[in-house]
Amino acid sequence: MIAATLEELMMRLSRIGVGVACALGVTGLGAADAKFPTKPVRIVVPFPAGGPSDILTRLMQPKLADMWGQQVIVDNRPGGGTVIGTDVVAKSPPDGHTVAMIYTGHATNPGLHKALPYDTLRDFSAVTLGTTLPLILATHPSIPASSVKTLIALAKAKPRELAYATSGNGSTGHLAGEMFKSVTRIDLMHVPYRGSQPAITDTLGGQVAMTFDGLPAGLPYVKAGRLKGIALTSLARSPQLPEVPTIAESGYSGFEAVAWFGVIAPSKTPRSVITQMSADMVKALQMPDVRNKLVEMGYTPVANTPEQFEQFIRAEIAKWGKVIKEAGIQLD
Repeated sequence: MIAATLEELMMRLSRIGVGVACALGVTGLGAADAKFPTKPVRIVVPFPAGGPSDILTRLMQPKLADMWGQQVIVDNRPGGGTVIGTDVVAKSPPDGHTVAMIYTGHATNPGLHKALPYDTLRDFSAVTLGTTLPLILATHPSIPASSVKTLIALAKAKPRELAYATSGNGSTGHLAGEMFKSVTRIDLMHVPYRGSQPAITDTLGGQVAMTFDGLPAGLPYVKAGRLKGIALTSLARSPQLPEVPTIAESGYSGFEAVAWFGVIAPSKTPRSVITQMSADMVKALQMPDVRNKLVEMGYTPVANTPEQFEQFIRAEIAKWGKVIKEAGIQLD
């Protein structure tokens, strides 16, 4: 009697155990295959509204909202050379619902600042490199040079008499100018401004001889003949200015100094979420209306994998770190 009771009890416990195990198994499977996103997604843009990063993000915003069935919020957090906005993402939950649209500054900041509130590589997961954006070296029409070769000759004849304007110290334009000085062995004076527009304005007015700036900023003035397009800093020419050569094809093979824009998430974000986000963002960037608009404005769509973007970021940190060190640039 007692033996029968014990046997029955053991069978009941066994059935309960199997049930619990099955329940846990189903729960675990559900967690692993959890649908993303489950709530609104915030894309932090570490710049004010209206800039290249913001424009790219807002072109993608409605496409991603449609794909995800969730609201996609663009959160502009300017300041600190992109550090403030990027730090918000570093300290966000690693679930993919808060990401950042970073730009070249993400790779140059480690060299420009003595300390950052996050580790540029350790604290983030790469999602996709959205686009690159060539810079244009443009001069005032009065400058007696029409090519890289003649500009270099002029600069060598007048060391430190020619100045180039940029959107600020440590900007992509500033670093491109320092790289240009290094490879051509000329001495130009850097004049930093608080933003792209005042730098362009003073170049248009002839107060500064030339500027290194993003293609969208200089494009309308070059097309109108108000600035002279000397060269692009990308490896390939732009379909928007096919007549303007690159510095690379003007005797300096391999010269490349482009602005770029891509998405990162907090580190420890599940790989399945990173993979889905990347695939969806690539899909959005490849949609004809988005792609055509980007090309029209001077961007070069890329849309690569998380692994490719990770390798790209590491290469950019090394490349710009060398330029910054050789030029002795320090922001703090």
